[in-house]
Amino acid sequence: MLKVTFKKNPITLVGRNIKLLTKAPDFKVVSKDLKEFTFENFQNKIKLITFFPSLDTSVCDLQVKEFNKRAASISKDVSVIGISKDLPFAQKRFCESFNINNISVFSDYKTSSFGINFGVLIKELNLLARGALILDKNNVIRYIKIVEEVTDSINYDDVLTKLKEVAESKQVILKDLEIPIKCIPCEGKIEPLSKNKIEAMFKNLQNWKLIEDKKIIKEFIFKDFQEAKYFVDLIAIIAQEQGHHPNISIKYNKIEIALTTHAAEGLTENDFIMANIIQALRN
Repeated sequence: MLKVTFKKNPITLVGRNIKLLTKAPDFKVVSKDLKEFTFENFQNKIKLITFFPSLDTSVCDLQVKEFNKRAASISKDVSVIGISKDLPFAQKRFCESFNINNISVFSDYKTSSFGINFGVLIKELNLLARGALILDKNNVIRYIKIVEEVTDSINYDDVLTKLKEVAESKQVILKDLEIPIKCIPCEGKIEPLSKNKIEAMFKNLQNWKLIEDKKIIKEFIFKDFQEAKYFVDLIAIIAQEQGHHPNISIKYNKIEIALTTHAAEGLTENDFIMANIIQALRN
């Protein structure tokens, strides 16, 4: 696991553990005008996402200004996106003051959706780490860089060299996954998965229990109640975005998570999608 520090002190990054050449999870951030933005706002674009702790620091200030300057010469097929947990009002003032017109800046202040979905939320500070992501037009993750010392600058040349490679390369075609990455809303009568399908999907889970082919359960143990509650809070953000909510019980430092689909009176793909996401969370 990557060791990240802030002013040479170790910090903890929490959220989903994402990997290269996989489909990027969606996320929700807020624009300078308090409007919600997701991937849908950048369809058919290569996305360079640069993330950072706060515009009130000189390194982050430079990061936005530098990408704004260099973005002017980047292909029109590329959208440059900046994300921090600064309030939208502060971001708007910053962008207007320094003519930031070539990079779209968004805030993750509301739910830390971006930080959690991409595993770059600093637990101790409730800020984002520093780094960059490149997603192709199909939202496949082609580049991940998290700066190991948060107060250090990002390597702009490395990011932009990789961006050029992605822009000039063919799209990556991912094979169909055993378990999809996004829950599908339940509408009307839903049929539960067959026993064979349940067994095929269950083998991808780690240390879950299958109960009568109707629900899956896992227990998590933490240092104390506060740590347990923090993990529940991470799950709550993801579950709300996915539209599929587990049953969660908490007893001091122990959490039991149960997944089933009530509309189907049994298990559906949504239950296995949520289980995969939960077990991929770093806390």
